[in-house]
Amino acid sequence: MRIRDIVLIGLLSAATTAGKLALSFIPNVEIVTLFFILFAVVLGMKRSLFIAVVFVTTDILIYGFSTWVLGYYLVWPLLVFIASLLRKKANSEYIYATLGGLFGLFFGLFFAITESLFYGPAYGLAYWVNGLTFDLVHGVSNFIIVLLMYKPLKNMLDIQVAKLQIFDI
Repeated sequence: MRIRDIVLIGLLSAATTAGKLALSFIPNVEIVTLFFILFAVVLGMKRSLFIAVVFVTTDILIYGFSTWVLGYYLVWPLLVFIASLLRKKANSEYIYATLGGLFGLFFGLFFAITESLFYGPAYGLAYWVNGLTFDLVHGVSNFIIVLLMYKPLKNMLDIQVAKLQIFDI
C-alpha cells in the first residue's frame, strides 16, 4: 500500500465520520451508507474495507466501547463487500438505492443478532422489534439519499480518482 492510499483512507474515513456527525441530530438519517457504497464502487473493496475499519475505530474513540462495536465491525464491511460484488454488474443508482434501503431496513436486525450473542435471543428479539420504526426511517432515508446523491457524487469521485491517478487495487 502506497502513502497516497494511506492518506486517502484517512481522509475518506474522516469525511465519513464528519458526515455522520453532521446528520446525527436526525434519528437514523445518515450518509455513511452512501459513502461506503460509493467508495466500494469507485475505489474497490480493499481500500473501502480499510476506510470502514478506520471509521468504526474512530467511532469507538468518539462514543466509547460497548456491544455495538462487534456489530459495526461486521455490518459496515458487509455493506462494502456487497457493493463491491455489485460494482461489475450494476451501474444504476436504483440498484444501489435499493441496496442502501435494504441495508437500512435490516440494520436493526443485524444488531439484534449481535446483541443476542451477549444478552440472549429474547433480548435480541425485543431489541429488534423495539427499533422497527427506526429501521423503517433508516431504510427509506437511505433509499432516497442514495437515489439522489449517488450519481453526482460518483461522477465527482471518478473525476478526482482519474486526476489523482488512483487505480483499483
